[in-house]
Amino acid sequence: MTLKAYVYDKCGTCRKAKQWLSKEEISYEAIPIVEQPPSKEELRRMWQQSGLDLKKFFNTSGQLYRELNLKERLPAMSEDEMLDLLSQNGKLIKRPLITDGSRVTVGFREDEMEQWRPVR
Repeated sequence: MTLKAYVYDKCGTCRKAKQWLSKEEISYEAIPIVEQPPSKEELRRMWQQSGLDLKKFFNTSGQLYRELNLKERLPAMSEDEMLDLLSQNGKLIKRPLITDGSRVTVGFREDEMEQWRPVR
């Protein structure tokens, strides 16, 4: 399966991830996260595959996160409520969000990106 990379073009971290993938000659489909955020069920699957706390999927440095006062609200929210919120607004999702259908990375850390490098 081709990698799906949910990205935001104005995001420096997303640009770094795309440059890294290109440099490593890893093919991927860039999906605009703001216009086409993953569905609630896609997010649920990616979250479960990632093994991460669902709160790690939130872009905590984003303006919308602060405007919605999510730092205070998230602890009281259910998983379903969090997934609804993420699926309804791509700017709330930490990016880039990359998946091959079974593995997931959230954000860009080169050591985590190594899993996408093909065995040569």
